[in-house]
Amino acid sequence: MSEEHVLRASGLRLSIGGASILDGIDLEVSAGELIGVIGPNGAGKTTLFNVLSGIVTPTAGRVWLHGHDVTSRSVVQRARAGLGRSFQTSNLFPELTALENVRIAAQAALGGSLSLLTRPRSADAATAAARQRLAEVGLADRAGSPVAALAHGEQRKVEIAMLLALDTKVILLDEPMAGVATGDVAGLVELIRLVHREQGRTVLMVEHHIDVVLGLADRVAVLHHGRLLACASPAEVMADPLVQKAYLGRAA
Repeated sequence: MSEEHVLRASGLRLSIGGASILDGIDLEVSAGELIGVIGPNGAGKTTLFNVLSGIVTPTAGRVWLHGHDVTSRSVVQRARAGLGRSFQTSNLFPELTALENVRIAAQAALGGSLSLLTRPRSADAATAAARQRLAEVGLADRAGSPVAALAHGEQRKVEIAMLLALDTKVILLDEPMAGVATGDVAGLVELIRLVHREQGRTVLMVEHHIDVVLGLADRVAVLHHGRLLACASPAEVMADPLVQKAYLGRAA
């Protein structure tokens, strides 16, 4: 495996109750790359993320992270190795403030505990790191607001701030625009662009907004019935007859 491939899936298969959910997925992701993952509902996109992040163990195949086989490693072990993800549904602590949520991640990155009982202090290292990450995502003025009071787009930004606070090198974003108000989409797109291009993070993103994917991705991976139909530049993928037939609904 090339050292440039920070994440690699080889022959990933997942069968549940006799049904094939993933069918031989091979995918290599280079450092600093942004790959958009698209496909019809039920294509296996979120399942792929679940396998890559360690939530689900594949029936067959292997996953490598930074050149190391992590197929049997837990979610926590993969997170410590630099792989993080968001979910379709917000996975935050709604009763805590934005700062408290991000501080939990910063505290873990600094070698501390994940205790929810320790309230942020104004001058400790984890709090300072959390404030910095909130500023990077444009939420410095919302640090003291309970997450439950934030708009959905702002909650998505808090999730990204937490991934940054964990110093995640490879970020899996599962439908980051889901539930986000139309007026907030552009700001979230620009944040993902900043994380990818200016901070050099490697990003895989499942997204149904095809215009968002085409505007951000270096390559687009198309899943259909658990199979990888194509993985190429946005222009090449959109011109692919198989993709047009399976995903865009056009005749090949």
